[in-house]
Amino acid sequence: MNRIVIYGLLALFAIFYLMPLFVMLVTSFKTMDEIQNGNMLSLPHAPTFAPWIKAWSEVCSGLTCVGMKGYFWNSIKMVVPAVLISTLLGALNGYVLTKWRFRGHTLVFAMMLFAC
Repeated sequence: MNRIVIYGLLALFAIFYLMPLFVMLVTSFKTMDEIQNGNMLSLPHAPTFAPWIKAWSEVCSGLTCVGMKGYFWNSIKMVVPAVLISTLLGALNGYVLTKWRFRGHTLVFAMMLFAC
């Protein structure tokens, strides 16, 4: 019985936290009339990719209307190296902390653990 309650609460919280993502994705495939006149949680009657195409190529940011393509690639250029570098440094630090025993290594490990 205890496990059923825990999983029920976990499912309830998962639905609660994932509902905005569901609404965002479903709404992105609706036409503007369907968004304004329909139910927010309803599925689109005729899904369309027109809003996605318009956002990718024509969306305005400030005074320029160049689309999201350039901004997307700038984000990729920033995120990929950052993830690779942090993963490499984290793996190296983890290896050093497990293999190299120096005076105070437990204190350093505890400080790194609590700093995160």
